[in-house]
Amino acid sequence: MTMGPGDRLLRSAAARARGRLAALTALLAARAMANLATPALLAVALSTALAGRPAVWPVTLLGLAILAGAAAEGAIALSGAAATGASARWLYTTTVRHLLALGGRQPIPPGEATARVVQAVPAAADLASTAAVTAISVLASLGALAGMWWIDWRVGLTFTVALPCAVLLTRRFVSGATATQGGYFQAQAEIGGLLMGALGGIRTIRAAGTTDEEIGRVLGPLPRLAASGHALWGLQRVVVWQFRLLLPLTELLVLAVAGLEVAAGRLAPAQLLAVTGYLAIALGALEHVDSLFELAESRAGAGRLADILDRPAPAGGHRKRPSGPGAVRLRGVTVTRAGQPLLNSLDLDIPAGAAVALVGATGAGKSTLTGLIGRLSDPDRGEVAVDGVPVRELSLPDLRRTVTYAFDRPGLLGGTVHEAIAYGLPDASRADVVAAARASHADAFIGRLPAAYDTPLADAPMSGGERQRMGLARALLRPARVYVLDDATSGLDTVTEAEVAESITTLLAGRTRIVVAHRAATASRCDLVAWLDCGRIRAVAPHETLWADPCYRAVFEPEGDIHIGRMEACDA
Repeated sequence: MTMGPGDRLLRSAAARARGRLAALTALLAARAMANLATPALLAVALSTALAGRPAVWPVTLLGLAILAGAAAEGAIALSGAAATGASARWLYTTTVRHLLALGGRQPIPPGEATARVVQAVPAAADLASTAAVTAISVLASLGALAGMWWIDWRVGLTFTVALPCAVLLTRRFVSGATATQGGYFQAQAEIGGLLMGALGGIRTIRAAGTTDEEIGRVLGPLPRLAASGHALWGLQRVVVWQFRLLLPLTELLVLAVAGLEVAAGRLAPAQLLAVTGYLAIALGALEHVDSLFELAESRAGAGRLADILDRPAPAGGHRKRPSGPGAVRLRGVTVTRAGQPLLNSLDLDIPAGAAVALVGATGAGKSTLTGLIGRLSDPDRGEVAVDGVPVRELSLPDLRRTVTYAFDRPGLLGGTVHEAIAYGLPDASRADVVAAARASHADAFIGRLPAAYDTPLADAPMSGGERQRMGLARALLRPARVYVLDDATSGLDTVTEAEVAESITTLLAGRTRIVVAHRAATASRCDLVAWLDCGRIRAVAPHETLWADPCYRAVFEPEGDIHIGRMEACDA
């Protein structure tokens, strides 16, 4: 059978817990051997006692076997948990690292991706331990069957007849449950993703009075979830009753044959006791329906994780950061999304040390272009270079030290305000953090927080503009060559934006700055303006020069009939 991506992932996860699995397997084997020895020793002890001979050694060995089995039983639980934990840790780390490496390239919605990880990792991590328990149980059952054959071939043959039925039921259950469990996971993940999106837009939902409609949308996959659940329970119900019918029938037949053998004088009463013990062990393998369900669930979960890991993440190059002042060059850059070009054979040179504003109508490709410089995404065609070196060839750590970003809606990560500004730079001093906050004009409102820079983020409610200033402070703290400010001051009032712009100009003098601008005042403070239109650079010139063009002025005018009419005239 061909090994699928999920099976390969499960093998890799098991390899990370190799030592713990070896210990678990050894303990399972010890328990199995102790259990297999118990019926034989019990028969010997009974035969010795019935014969009137001293039974000290048989009873002693029997007691030791029982104690060994009990000791192994206790250690198995701990060892199994340790093996599952090691596999889960590797699966969590691998999947989360890959999701973060994919960044904006992840086609799975964040909510669904989160649900996949939360659901699938525990299920997939448990497979190796469950498989070990099931495999040793099957081997123990085969050992018990060999014991029955050794005692009396008629008894062994009777039990052997039931095996083909059990194997067919097992194969049918595992194949059906794996596919059905995958559908169940998919519907669960979709509900999680839709709910996360709804919670993110809760104000809009409440303001629009569309709560009931949103509930219906979030729970849209519920019928498929219910159908998958019913299918799982139906499959399990059918297999369970068939097993429950097979087990007592097998037990009844074996004991009947053994009883006839005792009546015929071919089997001693003590041997009948041994047959009964071996029969209980042999039936143990046939009772592992729940384990089969867990195996199917693990395989389904691994398939869900493999679907994420199979999506290629960008690999960094091997070149170190070159010496240079921070010149940026784009040549023949094309980016296509859903069959539509966002950037079309774009060429652009950004001089080192200059402040360049990117200006264009909504959808012109400004944020797409800035994302290419730091490899937040890659172009479909063309080349992006910093100081003459293609960014694809730079190692990712060096690229992150070369290009840094401030966004319009920055995510603030860390435990405290200080940690949020110093994110990615754990060795940053308090003085450096305060200096960056002052440059972004965040220091004033931080000082009003309960513990200033040591205030936990959870206790520091911020407006959109305050969050932007925190994001700017984080970017300014990093000693990069190229600073990309992606609409990073859109939430500030005009006066504050001018003050922040002056601080940034002073602090980053001589550094390359690329500013996504939606305000004419922002563009006017830059050395040059790169005007994007329909995925290409329409012009590169100072703001004052471009301002003479009415189509350029129309980019900054408020949306309305006059603006639309003027833009249509420019397009014509």
